[in-house]
Parts: sequence; C-alpha cells; structure tokens
Amino acid sequence: MAHYWSAGNIPPKRHTQHRSESGDLYREELMGEEGFSSDSSLLYHVGVPSAVLEARTWELPDQATTPNEPLLPRHLKLHDLFANGEGRDLVTGRRLVLGNGDVRISYVVAADTSPLYRNATGDECVFIEAGDGVLETVFGHLPFGPGDYLIVPRATTHRWVLHGEVKAYCIEANSHITAPRRYLSRFGQLLEHSPYCERDLRQPSEPEVRDEGGVEVFIKHRGTGPGGLTGTVHVVPRHPFDVVGWDGCLYPYAFNVSDYEPITGRVHQPPPVHQVFEGNNFVVCNFVPRKVDYHPLSIPVPYYHSNVDSDEIMFYVEGEYEARKGSGIAKGSITVHPGGHSHGPQPSAIEASLGVEAFDELAVMVDTFRPLDLGEGGQACDDGVYAQSWTSGE
Repeated sequence: MAHYWSAGNIPPKRHTQHRSESGDLYREELMGEEGFSSDSSLLYHVGVPSAVLEARTWELPDQATTPNEPLLPRHLKLHDLFANGEGRDLVTGRRLVLGNGDVRISYVVAADTSPLYRNATGDECVFIEAGDGVLETVFGHLPFGPGDYLIVPRATTHRWVLHGEVKAYCIEANSHITAPRRYLSRFGQLLEHSPYCERDLRQPSEPEVRDEGGVEVFIKHRGTGPGGLTGTVHVVPRHPFDVVGWDGCLYPYAFNVSDYEPITGRVHQPPPVHQVFEGNNFVVCNFVPRKVDYHPLSIPVPYYHSNVDSDEIMFYVEGEYEARKGSGIAKGSITVHPGGHSHGPQPSAIEASLGVEAFDELAVMVDTFRPLDLGEGGQACDDGVYAQSWTSGE
C-alpha cells in the first residue's frame, strides 16, 4: 500500500553499478514480496547482506496456545501482565495473548532497547499505547509516540530504542498488512472516501551507516516450535544498518490514530467503516472519538450481533467505551467475543446512550476469520466473570 519513496544515495538506473567515492562497489539487495510479483524496494549496502559468522537457537517467548473451550466471551486485563517495564525489551519481552495460524496478538511493557530483530513469518503492526522512542530500521529511523501504528514489513531488520517505559500492543501476521482494498484505486492510491491518505503516513529518515562488527540479529521464522515458529540468532560480520540508499514501495512507516477521520451516519454504522488495515484472514479497525448517529430515534451504541464468520477482539486504550459500561471494562482491557456467541452492549448502556451526540473513546479491534486460541498471557489475565456481565445487567 505504501507509495514510492526514495532515500539516500541511489544510482540513476536499477541493477547497474553503484560505487562509493573511493570506487568500492555497493551491494544491491532486492527486498520484495510474493516472489518478485508485488511491492519491493532496492537497498544498496556497504557490506554483504548475506554474510553470517555464527548461528544459534533463540528460545522464543512462550508461543503455545489453548483453545477457547468451553466457548466463552472473555475479559483480559492486559495491565495485570506487567508490574513495570524494567529489565524488558519490546521484542523478547512480549507475552502472547491470543493467536491462530494467521495472526498473533501480544502485549508488552518495556523500557530497554531491544536486540536487532527480524520477523521472517509476516508483517508486524505495533500499536503504541503509551510511551515514546525510535524504531531504528535498515531503511532509516521512525520516531514514535502514543497512538502510533508502526507497520514493519516481513524480514525488515530493526530494533526498538525506548525513551522510558513503553506499552505496546503487537499484531504479528503470517501475511502482509495493507490498507483495505476498498480504499485503494486499482493502481494503489488511497481514494477520496478513505479515512486517511498518503499525507498521514510517516516515512523513515535517511538511512544510517554504522561501522560495527560481530553484531547479533534475532530472527523469528517458520519452524517446528509451538505455533510453527522457531527462533535463531545470527552473528553477522557487519552491522545491518549499512545501507547508503534505497527506493521502492516496500518500507516501514508510521500512522497515528489521531489522523484517522471517522465515518459516521444518521444511524449506527457497521464495524467495517472503522477499518484501518487488513491482513490474510483478519482486519484491524480503530474506534476513535467521533460524533455519533444523528437520526432523532437513533441508538448510538451497537445493536446485538453474532459474528458468524469471525472472532472480535477489542483493545480499550482511552476514554469510556459506551457499549461496555457496567461490565468492568477499563483502559488496558481486551474483550474476546468469539464466533458463535451473540454479543452487544450491556443492557444498561443502551438507554444511557440515547441522545448522546459524541463518543470519547479509543479502541483497537482485530477481527479474525479463524478462531483464536488463548496464549499464556491471555490465560494469565482472564477475569473469569465477563461472560455473566450481560445477565447481571438485566
């Protein structure tokens, strides 16, 4: 989805010699999706990007999952998972909350700089709940803060440098993450009815060349471990941040949720109007502060609905989520509404919403088209009583 961009020093024509002022040949690397048939970028390295000195196994954070059985809606209190961020980084400190074969949702509270990291299984979408820092990448660097989505393409070498404690909600795909297709022209431009446009996307800074040797890169890749994942650490002879220039349509970028323009109507609008990204068999939506339904008889909170094809996962970030009033949901909560269970507002929330002109709420939703299992983090912070909240509200 990202549009063409270039940074640093590149030759006038691709796949031709590109040399330094001293005459040394830069190494051209094509980073591309779908077997040279989709988006790509060309990067020009000082060193050899394929070189490896040593390799060892990286024991990934627990990736095992347990089915949501018996089938229940659940309330997960993510803030209970971490007392503080000390001694933890944003990569190795993640705790798996929910997952299936298409997407894994993790949460982390961290304060340390992460190791260099490369996810070789799919794109990552990391939402910053709180805190700030810099996402350093082989393409250049992206400062980030609260409300930012950071989209990191598969196999991008990067690390997270934090300025104090950061709370992050990590959506890891087994596919690529893009803008919804209905918002794109057939050539890939965001259309007029899209709730955001290319101006809202932030590209990396100019690439940085670091002259360091014997550097470790942590790699998550397909393998035989839980969830079909395995970890490896490569020791490389030269720091991966050795790119003098690059161009193309594949690179990390940032997008702040405050730049999302909500779509509203006279009566309640369905969840797809809140969509911001999509991956294979899942979508990402955000519910932002907005004016709500203005029909004289409108009911601003959602009607009861049964997700016959998907599980609905809502992460509550800020404000007061109107439909969940009276259920114990608060900042840092996740609700799990599985396919096969009809859900909707707490009974008392319906009357309370009548006549309300605006909602002051911020939430990130992931809908999956295959059932989600509970990770160790999800099991550890389940309140165990949410399923009864509709009955207690009658």
